[in-house]
Amino acid sequence: MKTKSILKSMAVLLVLFLTTGTANIANAQKWAYVDTEYILNQLTDYKAAQKELDQLAEKWQAEVDAKYSQIDKMYKDLVAEKVLLNAEQVKEREAEIVKIEREAKAFQQEKFGYEGELFKKREQLIKPIQDRVFEAIQTIATRENLDFIFDKSGDMLMLYTNAKYDKSDEVLGELGVTPLDERKNDPDSSEDNLPEED
Repeated sequence: MKTKSILKSMAVLLVLFLTTGTANIANAQKWAYVDTEYILNQLTDYKAAQKELDQLAEKWQAEVDAKYSQIDKMYKDLVAEKVLLNAEQVKEREAEIVKIEREAKAFQQEKFGYEGELFKKREQLIKPIQDRVFEAIQTIATRENLDFIFDKSGDMLMLYTNAKYDKSDEVLGELGVTPLDERKNDPDSSEDNLPEED
């Protein structure tokens, strides 16, 4: 009986110790969050890169749409004229439609596919900007002895955030950018005063 009582007491003490220790560890950790979507949308070079990517995508999509419109027209023409054509001519026209459809799919894959031209252009234009933002976040985390910085705009679900832990404007400051919201309230500031961005 005594052994069971001692074991229960030890188990209770262990649970209390672990609970208290976990609470102390959680309190000792410092964390903050940033909104990378907000940060990126404040950067003029990011907006310019995004605009360039959108224009490229729009141009290439128009080319893809034109190719598929051509295929659709060829197919409708074939259906309308099929009664006037012999078997050989029908076969040739069908082969031409299949050929152009393959070309259209290959073009679409070349431009929009994984590791296609749009993907590579995005890597070329956006990645250096994201790297600069990440370096600024690391600088702030090191300077302020933060253990974690979460991204509010990512997949992580944040049901509540206290604005005092938002380091987004500090990241912009580290990048040498004044947030647009502050520029609207500061009559001495304008977008033309932005520092040159790499």
